[in-house]
Amino acid sequence: MAAPTAAPALCVTDLRKTYGNKTEALKGVSLAVQPGDFFALLGPNGAGKSTLIGIVCSLVNATSGAVSIFGVDRFARREEAMRLLGLVPQEVNFNMFETPFDILVNYAGFYGVPRAEAEHRAEQQLKVAQLWEKAQVMSRTLSGGMKRRLMIARAMMTTPKLLILDEPTAGVDIEIRRGMWKLLREINAQGTTIILTTHYLEEAESLCRNLAIIDKGRIVEQGPMRALLAKLDVEGFVFDIEGMLPHNLPGVEGVRLQAENDHTLLVEMPRGMDLNRVFAAFQQAGITVRSMRNQTNRLEELFVRLTTRDAA
Repeated sequence: MAAPTAAPALCVTDLRKTYGNKTEALKGVSLAVQPGDFFALLGPNGAGKSTLIGIVCSLVNATSGAVSIFGVDRFARREEAMRLLGLVPQEVNFNMFETPFDILVNYAGFYGVPRAEAEHRAEQQLKVAQLWEKAQVMSRTLSGGMKRRLMIARAMMTTPKLLILDEPTAGVDIEIRRGMWKLLREINAQGTTIILTTHYLEEAESLCRNLAIIDKGRIVEQGPMRALLAKLDVEGFVFDIEGMLPHNLPGVEGVRLQAENDHTLLVEMPRGMDLNRVFAAFQQAGITVRSMRNQTNRLEELFVRLTTRDAA
């Protein structure tokens, strides 16, 4: 007899939301996130991401449909489902005049965690977030990146099985962002399922194994990151050029050339096309290539294609 299949960490079925003015924010959204996954939920502004997250987190009422978290019906067994869930919102929303330690302990207390256990967890989470040295300072004195890490630590105080992060690195510089990536990878490696929304597509491609793209209230694509990127019928390369690029770039049939600056050339070509054709054109135009690398914004290309094809 086959072993029972584990329930998805999140299962959304035909979810719909219509606001009072008849605006359809969600038009029958269905998706499943498996336990242990690092999942990206992507979409342009106004696509329905915030409404979907709001319904999953019990902040917005659904018009119809079903949501379950690790097999627990979010509507019928709300409190039980919410105990499995942690949310890191986009906006910083803790008391700036409390210490990080008190913020975490008080948050755990709201969920019935005994004081001694809450203090133990707070120390653990602040150390994981590299904030233990700031445990007793006023939170308003923390840097932007520290405040973001504190919000993640707060969400982890209830040991959620599913962690949802809404634009967790918005407005922070690349160094802080990469530090947060390391923290999130560690949390995921310890078994916590993560759902990430972000406008930094490099972030999603670097962190996530599966994704769904929502646009105009519908899921327009979902599946494994590698499989979706493999659907692209073009590939891009970045060429570093010796000296200055000529004013007039050579023409290569089926290939798009774009100068990023005086020394860098972006090349987009059909997948599988022989690169020697490009090198031959470069040689004829007197362009010497110092180095080349694959272009890394493949997810951005897929995203743009999927979310603009209706307009096209």
